[in-house]
Amino acid sequence: MEFDVLIVGAGPAGLAAAIRLKQLSPDASVCVVEKGSEVGAHILSGAVLEPRALDELIPDWRDDPPGLATPAADDHFVFLTETRAIRLPTPPQMHNHGNYVVSLGNVCRWLGAKAEAMGVEIYPGFAASETIIEDGVVKGVVAGVMGIERSGEEGPNYQPGMELRGRYTLFGEGCRGSLTKKLEALYNLRDGVQPQTYGLGIKELWEIPKERHTPGRIWHSIGWPLKADTYGGSFMYMLGENLVSIGFVVGLDYQNTWLSPFEEMQRLKTHPEIRKILEGGKRIAYGARALNEGGLQSIPKLVFPGGALIGDTAGFLNVPKIKGTHTSMKSGMLAAEALAEALKSEASSPTLDAYPEALKNSWVYEELSACRNIRPGFAKWGLVGGMINGALDTYVLRGKAPWTLAHHADYSATKPADQCEKIAYPRPDGKLTFDRLSSVFLSNTNHEEDQPAHLKLKDPDKWKGVNWDTFRAPESRYCPAGVYEAVGMEEGEPRLVINAQNCVHCKTCDIKDPSQNIDWCTPEGAGGPNYIGGM
Repeated sequence: MEFDVLIVGAGPAGLAAAIRLKQLSPDASVCVVEKGSEVGAHILSGAVLEPRALDELIPDWRDDPPGLATPAADDHFVFLTETRAIRLPTPPQMHNHGNYVVSLGNVCRWLGAKAEAMGVEIYPGFAASETIIEDGVVKGVVAGVMGIERSGEEGPNYQPGMELRGRYTLFGEGCRGSLTKKLEALYNLRDGVQPQTYGLGIKELWEIPKERHTPGRIWHSIGWPLKADTYGGSFMYMLGENLVSIGFVVGLDYQNTWLSPFEEMQRLKTHPEIRKILEGGKRIAYGARALNEGGLQSIPKLVFPGGALIGDTAGFLNVPKIKGTHTSMKSGMLAAEALAEALKSEASSPTLDAYPEALKNSWVYEELSACRNIRPGFAKWGLVGGMINGALDTYVLRGKAPWTLAHHADYSATKPADQCEKIAYPRPDGKLTFDRLSSVFLSNTNHEEDQPAHLKLKDPDKWKGVNWDTFRAPESRYCPAGVYEAVGMEEGEPRLVINAQNCVHCKTCDIKDPSQNIDWCTPEGAGGPNYIGGM
């Protein structure tokens, strides 16, 4: 199938790009492929929406808003000790007046409906598993391969993939995109930029009694349960009539191999200030996702012959704001504007050079430039030093420091097990705190059992000598879905079991593995989580 423009990923960036392109070029043929079972199925975010990009894209959107969009109310920023919550001044980047607490999945479903009404073709359940490259130019993707059995043979329900071709292809796969990482290597897109750094976000959706619910309330914390040398914090957003979205983010540059982000999230909920909100409520959904936190200095080259990177696959998250939807959408819109001009000419260049130039002249670049030193300050100096650096950068230097701090690769920060203090986590009570498997059940995750595992070890022999002998299987702790299990220790023959069926597509293993031996590949379309509307 041939299109003018092909977009991989029906997230905020991809859908904003599709809508903007149809606004400018109504006759252009535009196709969006999405690996989730439906638009929004794989979308997980905080999420407080800054509507700046949406106002530009659809100025009258408030007349017909997405479901559960709740105007932001009061902001709370607190430092947690084990028993106390000490309120701090809210940093200016975290002021949310004029923003909206939303279900980002619902926002994407709403954007998808708008795009389809304009003539965009959207194919959910179509996983793009291969990029078509001819004479060095991206020509599209292969999507929709189904029915390959675990053995690698074609099964009775085999369906060959479809070649979806476009004059240009935009990749909006989200954090650590499986096709994007191959494009980065092929076209050297990361040459001359800092390593990307990441966080793992774990999130639960709760129903609570209405008397404890304040629509639009926004709450962020730092401190406990993490130690001062580990970057991270929590959020709690109230939306709808009785829904609370609570989440915990841990920077994946943490050092202690025994740390479990999932267990830290469960421990967070036992804090008195959080317990009194959730206790007696009901947990109705769970999910996890890696986040790009590198900011401006980690954005790769955005264009290559025949295509471009948009949204969080490139890394436009504003870390101090804890927001990236508005910047991702704007990147897609700017790419669409460059595409609209390129499509006017039959002899247009295969490289969309106008897009990165437009981005550099936009408010996205200005915003990310102003906060570029805050996240690496925490990696360099820890919690206290990072807060001092953040205050200096924000209030004194106003984001215009004559220097730019550097990042390091997250996997390289992990220390050997014998250099780390073990962490004793309490057993879950099944009411406020839970285990991984009951949590994954709430994510509605599923994969066809007989398909090849989409989580692969590049060198299976390396696991014992590196992951086990040196780090004592950190993948069994950092995975929030119980995918990785170290077994056979009692017999003196430790080995790794990969339960790929449990995978919620967070991509943490692809990022944090200490020897970069785990490769997250694209599974069959419609596999993975199916997050409900409130996520």
